[in-house]
Amino acid sequence: MRMFINTISHYIPEGRVPNAYFKKINGLDDEWIYERTGIRVRSKVTAGENTNTMAVEAVKRAIKDLPFDIREVDLIVGASYSPYDTVATIGHVIQREFGIQDARVVYISAACSSMLNAIEIVEGYFATGKASRALVVASEHNTAYSDETCEKSGHLWGDGATALFISDELMGRKPGEILNIFTRGLGNVGKGPNAVYLRPKNEGLKMPDGCDVFVYACNFMRVALEHSLESCHLSIEDLDFIIPHQANQRIINNLARQLNLPTKKVLSNISELGNTGCASTGICLSQNIDKIPEDSLVGITVFGGGYSAGALVLRF
Repeated sequence: MRMFINTISHYIPEGRVPNAYFKKINGLDDEWIYERTGIRVRSKVTAGENTNTMAVEAVKRAIKDLPFDIREVDLIVGASYSPYDTVATIGHVIQREFGIQDARVVYISAACSSMLNAIEIVEGYFATGKASRALVVASEHNTAYSDETCEKSGHLWGDGATALFISDELMGRKPGEILNIFTRGLGNVGKGPNAVYLRPKNEGLKMPDGCDVFVYACNFMRVALEHSLESCHLSIEDLDFIIPHQANQRIINNLARQLNLPTKKVLSNISELGNTGCASTGICLSQNIDKIPEDSLVGITVFGGGYSAGALVLRF
């Protein structure tokens, strides 16, 4: 069975929050934040926007390049840990907005690895013959839940969405074949479920143990990517680009050093958007899709609070 990302798009809201804003809110200045995170500004929704509206906008931006009628989609998987509604999920809103009558609809939440978990769900449906044209939509409205006054994590978060149309046959303007998808839960390691959490009625989105996250993210993002590459008989040296989860530039730099990859092979958008959660790697891929030459090998690797990890290997 083969899978292809035949169209990818993203939506980034117009709102921007510079580092200078936090000096008044929690006492952290521009250089302190940038040195520790690599973030200069972060994206933020404008009035009336939320997780679902951003998801709809991301899909709209994909339609012009879609090689089939969107109503032919037979599986929609929404991915987010910062939902607008936990009952009428992203997928249900997309189904209604675009008149996708006959699709199965699934919602997945596994912190910042959710988008890759969603793609793995697609793999399962394709393998059983229950779907052949899928839509994965990852959207995060982090600023709806974050506490800007928190000195540990209030300055990290950005908002955004990405849409990926996946088929079981080669089609589209610039399709990328999914050579391998791998995810794993890691709730049993380190401080796991207590290191990052979102408790809507109690404290909101917090990261009390950033050091623990740093250590395990640096390790398991590498391990996941190596595992995914080995599964298709490839190595780190074969990669033309990697797109790590955009959580922290120091994590990204540490990962690049472990893999002995030059800066030019590492794609990043964290300085301009902040941590856009599970949508971050999809957004980054979409932003750079026209810069990736034909026959390039791209590795995506992620780490989510909770904990979880995953990797995806693509050939364009």
